[in-house]
Amino acid sequence: MDWLLEAKKRKDTMLSELQELVAIPSVLSDETTPTAPFGKDVKQALDWFLEKGRQHGYSVKNVADMAGHLEIGQGEELLGILGHVDVVPAGEGWTKDPFGGEIHDGRLYGRGAIDDKGPTIAAWTALNMLKDAGVEFNKRIRLIIGTDEESGFRCVERYFETEEMPAMAFAPDADFPIINAEKGIASLVFSTFSMHEDAILESFIAGHRTNMVPDKATAILNGQLAEWQEEFRAFCAKHQVTGVVEQHNGSTELTVKGTSAHAMEPEDGINAGILLALFLKDRLEGDGQKFVAFVADTFYQDSRGRKLGLDFSDEQSGDTTFNAGIIRFEKSKTATINVSMRYSVSYPFEEKMAAYELKDFVLEVVSNSPPHYVDENDPFIKTLQNAYEKETGETAELIAIGGGTYARVLDKGVAFGMLFPGEPDLAHQADEFVDIDNLIKATAIYAEAIYQLACKK
Repeated sequence: MDWLLEAKKRKDTMLSELQELVAIPSVLSDETTPTAPFGKDVKQALDWFLEKGRQHGYSVKNVADMAGHLEIGQGEELLGILGHVDVVPAGEGWTKDPFGGEIHDGRLYGRGAIDDKGPTIAAWTALNMLKDAGVEFNKRIRLIIGTDEESGFRCVERYFETEEMPAMAFAPDADFPIINAEKGIASLVFSTFSMHEDAILESFIAGHRTNMVPDKATAILNGQLAEWQEEFRAFCAKHQVTGVVEQHNGSTELTVKGTSAHAMEPEDGINAGILLALFLKDRLEGDGQKFVAFVADTFYQDSRGRKLGLDFSDEQSGDTTFNAGIIRFEKSKTATINVSMRYSVSYPFEEKMAAYELKDFVLEVVSNSPPHYVDENDPFIKTLQNAYEKETGETAELIAIGGGTYARVLDKGVAFGMLFPGEPDLAHQADEFVDIDNLIKATAIYAEAIYQLACKK
């Protein structure tokens, strides 16, 4: 079967379905109900996929309104494909409607286009191609839909409390060719209590998610501070960011606008919070000064944890990284820096954390997801490599990432596409898009992989 030709025939349907899904602003919400545990928009995106499954004759199951699956095939073994329909907040700086699904110059734009609605649509289309071709399956295949991948994996944790663990599975939610190693992901909180009032700093806010580089930071300061304003503008120009100064009844508000990026590589973005802290550190006193100095001195030009003494690198997965994703200070309250730590596969995590001490700040490990690895010689890996090479003509190298995909919750799972080598990665950034030709090519790769893994020859 020429899967690429079949995928091209379904181009219009794929794009229409992806536009429908992108139009649902499925961002985690605090406004929840028992039937919408992550918010009504996230639930709507899950329901959209489950209804598509019913319409196409799949066996469909909703699991606690947190996840669900669409199943076809028969056999004792289960092949899983894990995608997610939740997305990170749109953020600022878009030139397209983040939920518009606009098509320009061979790209479909929108939050979730590449992470992970586009890849999940590709896998869904691949399953329909196999089903419509009338192939005979020797395994059951489940397209498992999650709704909390961006905020803690609660969806799949709940799913696997009651549902079968696949014998093998892949997540179309990262890079091609094949990711068989994922770094550990820990959420760290550095905190200190503000006991001595700062004469100038009232509050400092940057970021909303630890898995995103903050693209905006704001400080509220007492006084008109006229002498700072030109210095602030010069500082922002030097660091090639936008700075805004506003006066509010005897106070001054400074805002820095940076560039968002995924936390797995903080250097792909410009952390607005770190830059604002750098500007303020020599202009404050008391606890406010101590706080911004810690942020600036610890994280400015250091996403590898060298200044913390927690740096580490290995051959399997590269550098350990640290993203200061949420930075908060409010006078006379606990000040915090929430950090996403992506640590190398062989990192001695328990030993490092147990031995770590920090003056003036308390370090708490809020969560820790250990590294994930599947041996390069496993037959599952070899089959995926064969499918990728057959459809692309390129060598299927194995790679490691600092991001966390659903593969890490599986007994035997890997991330498999759909960002191709050399393709720009705008996941979690403004003007996120999916390249339409690559969406079609990925669909063909998924079809061939499923065919080799779960169909009678």
